[in-house]
Amino acid sequence: MEAKTCKVGLVGVGRGSAYGQIFADHPRCEIGACCDVSEAALVCFQKELQLPDNACFTNYDEFIGTGMDAVFLGTPMPYHADEVVQAVEAGVNVLSEVTAASTLDGCERIVEAVRRTGRTYMLAENCVYWPFVQQWKKMVRAGRIGEIFYAECEYLHPIPSMIVNPGTGEPRWRAGRAPLHYCSHSLGPVLEITGDRIVRAMGLGCDHRLLPEGGVGGIDIQVSLFETERGVMIKLLRSSVVPRSPHIHFYYLQGTGGYVETDRQGPSSAWLYVKREMERAEQIACPLVDESLPEQARQGGHGTAEYCVVREFLRALETGEKPALDVARAMDLSVPGLIAHDSATRGGVWLDVPSFA
Repeated sequence: MEAKTCKVGLVGVGRGSAYGQIFADHPRCEIGACCDVSEAALVCFQKELQLPDNACFTNYDEFIGTGMDAVFLGTPMPYHADEVVQAVEAGVNVLSEVTAASTLDGCERIVEAVRRTGRTYMLAENCVYWPFVQQWKKMVRAGRIGEIFYAECEYLHPIPSMIVNPGTGEPRWRAGRAPLHYCSHSLGPVLEITGDRIVRAMGLGCDHRLLPEGGVGGIDIQVSLFETERGVMIKLLRSSVVPRSPHIHFYYLQGTGGYVETDRQGPSSAWLYVKREMERAEQIACPLVDESLPEQARQGGHGTAEYCVVREFLRALETGEKPALDVARAMDLSVPGLIAHDSATRGGVWLDVPSFA
């Protein structure tokens, strides 16, 4: 991309608003259009970003034809595959919210369309860009805790009102999203740190004690085991309804020479044990904010993670290089959860995870 303003479109202003201001504040970007099926939400977003009426759409077909360089997709998972394919076929680059798609077929369609059109695609997996993840990556790559052979990750976040409307009892779109389908916030940091990919998966959990009207999205809890290309075992625990406060992202890496794990109350602090250096584990910082970045980098709701996602996406557009979370890596972070849920519906059989490399 030449040294000019990048015209960005935003779809799904609920999540898009978290990224919208970051794009709008970037000296090389302008918000060219936004789109949402909710006119009320669109009006609020239009006011926030001071957009003209002719830049606001409720129809995606009309929106995607407005001559944008790139689009951020903040829409529900079931729409991602169709929207990505339509965008890249229109010559538009895509930064897509997680998970890449809600079905394996959708993931395959995205990969095919991106490679056929040559457009840039990046998965907006923000947890990968937390500073502590990059710090752990350097530590692991330096061999400080030895060879990693086991890892755990958990994301327990009760959101029953986002699965079933508490006023009407009507299911929302997340009622169709199994807990294990929403796996990239958990697997992303582990695979980023280890540089590995998952080759086999099995899952368990299909019970409905807590939100029986919530469809697969209301499954009490699901657990999965994964085997990676390098022989690492990963355990993932996921729930969108289990009673827990505060909600938790948890990460644990066990190496031959020690371990590192986040605090059980969430990633506000962590514990590190290095066998040759310590008698017992020591508490260490676990930053979510990169203090070297400007104040506006804290917009987005997850420390400075969203800012770093946008920065990497724009770097890829400017240089023509693949982004770190390109279409192949996006599938490494998304497909294992789809396969693991499939396994759970079959009683926990081991299933192969396809490669998109």
